[in-house]
Amino acid sequence: MVNFQPTKTLHTIISPRVTCLLQGGRKTSVVENRHRLHLHRRVQNWFIGLLFLMAMGFFGLALFLALTFDFDQDSPSSAAASSPSSSSQNVEVTYGTVLKLMHEKTKFRLHSHDVPYGSGSGQQSVTGFPSVDDSNSYWIVRPTHDTSAKQGDTIPNGAIIRLQHMRTRKWLHSHLHASPISGNLEVSCFGGESESDTGDYWRLIIEGSGKTWKQDQKIRLQHVDTGGYLHSHDKKYSRIAGGQQEVCGVREKRADNVWLAAEGVYLPITESK
Repeated sequence: MVNFQPTKTLHTIISPRVTCLLQGGRKTSVVENRHRLHLHRRVQNWFIGLLFLMAMGFFGLALFLALTFDFDQDSPSSAAASSPSSSSQNVEVTYGTVLKLMHEKTKFRLHSHDVPYGSGSGQQSVTGFPSVDDSNSYWIVRPTHDTSAKQGDTIPNGAIIRLQHMRTRKWLHSHLHASPISGNLEVSCFGGESESDTGDYWRLIIEGSGKTWKQDQKIRLQHVDTGGYLHSHDKKYSRIAGGQQEVCGVREKRADNVWLAAEGVYLPITESK
């Protein structure tokens, strides 16, 4: 009688070495899958973090702009950005306008920064800046405290105005201290939001027949207390403010004390109710 041996299963046919390799392969595949899942989660978390940082950046920028301009709650919702290269004819300068003043003869912009004079009053220095692209050359046109003028009103010839430096919130100021280079009347920045006096008062004088201040008009600013005209010339600082030119006050009308409204955000005229 013939004896038949039982058929061996697949498990018993495969050698122990091959079985070990297959099991090791399955283990390797599981590890790789886990690694890919972990990497995917890290990339996902990084992307979410990046989106969060971008959102916070945009929020911070919007908050900075809102606080920097600090306009009244009743400010108009629209304003005209303008520069000398764009159509500036008949663009009115109104109270609340943020602008740069360009020295007509040298084309430098009226400028200030948180650097005190090393002589004279020791107050915040004011200079002429050669570059157009500088945020420290913006000034806000404000009325005086003793007037009923409000934001959006036009500014007539002969009006007394104040210029507030947008970055430091101090006022364009003058007094009897001598300017550093020429020895004329020193022009500085002084005070703050709640600190202002007649040393910050300047009389608007429009050259020609204009009745209200417009962007394309030549003007002079005469300091009320000293009688000096806002003045600049090609006398330049050599050290701390190297390349910037002196701004001072002189009591005579000269070609060097003529200015024009240049780049800025010009608020529209407020309609009378």
